[in-house]
Amino acid sequence: MSLQTDVSRATAESESEARLISFLDTAVDGILVIDEEARILVYNIACERLFGWTAEEAIGRNVKLIMPMAYGRAHDSYVSNYMDTGERKIIGIGREVHARHKDGTEFPVELSVGEARIPQGRQFIGIIRDLRPRKEAEQRVRELQADLVHIARVSAIDEMGAALAHELNQPLTAIMLYLQAGTRTIRKGRDARTDDALISVMEKAVHEADRAGAIISRMRQFVEKREPNRRGVDLNAVIDEAVELTLLGMRDKVRVVRIYSRDLPPAFAEPVQIQQVVVNLLRNAAEALRGRPDGEVRIETTALDDGPAVIVSDNGPGIPPEALPDLFKAFATSKKTGMGLGLSISRTIAQSHGGDLVVDPGGNGRGARFTLKLQPAETDEARTGED
Repeated sequence: MSLQTDVSRATAESESEARLISFLDTAVDGILVIDEEARILVYNIACERLFGWTAEEAIGRNVKLIMPMAYGRAHDSYVSNYMDTGERKIIGIGREVHARHKDGTEFPVELSVGEARIPQGRQFIGIIRDLRPRKEAEQRVRELQADLVHIARVSAIDEMGAALAHELNQPLTAIMLYLQAGTRTIRKGRDARTDDALISVMEKAVHEADRAGAIISRMRQFVEKREPNRRGVDLNAVIDEAVELTLLGMRDKVRVVRIYSRDLPPAFAEPVQIQQVVVNLLRNAAEALRGRPDGEVRIETTALDDGPAVIVSDNGPGIPPEALPDLFKAFATSKKTGMGLGLSISRTIAQSHGGDLVVDPGGNGRGARFTLKLQPAETDEARTGED
């Protein structure tokens, strides 16, 4: 081989290495390479920004340098096990893990690992993406979504305000009348008969006060802003409370038939959000039945193949075909009052629970039928086990 050929090959290799270094240093994501003993061989500028260690400080050291303590203690054994058995834990599979900054701060990253075989042995290439911006954006979206869901609940109570005020006025008026009767009994003079009458009047007043308090408690729990707490819940009990609240707030009373499955598995749900969906569906059904003396809404709980479900149907005219394309869109409403968020938010709630809200529009003598699909409570445990 001539000297000229050697020089040409060396020049090509130098140019190739320069291109590789340029590529590594301009990459947005962190890129590092380790050898079979987990020593860092390549560590780009993005890694310096991400972890706080310079290339001079990192190269040659064990990759545990940038791992949380819990990961670092086990990492060498993972590499050794792969070298012995070929069993892959993460190689070829992107996953979310935690990394550690020079100052000790731990943060989420997405890690993809590939393998390269060279004459000197195997090397492992890691591509690391900082997930903090995405996590922060997701958290902000969740907060905005929670605010919107809360606003929709407050709006629902506002729309039901007149009927709820009437329902509250009844027990409060009864309390006032019973107390006036008690006062008159005392003024007439007390004996055994008046004492018995007074006790009876006071007991009735207490009962009405409890009734008023229960109404206020339901309203407060419904509109209260809180962090979602999804857990296994008795769906029948959750739905029953939602029905009671809706009946309190209905201006035009309709017949509501409840059909609850006795063998229903616990649902993985946030109770107040599910009640919000049910209240909206019941109120929409009642709206569709306005002016019909035979109006009836049926609410059922049942177990489908993929989990528990709530079905709300009515014997109204059904949903017009022209309304279907925009039915679940935000701010699309044919009502004179309301924001047009009810069905849009209801479907969002259902899908955030891993379920869905679907509709059979009915028509031709059949009323609309909405099905709220949820996940069984066991999903909570399965989801936790995946992390």
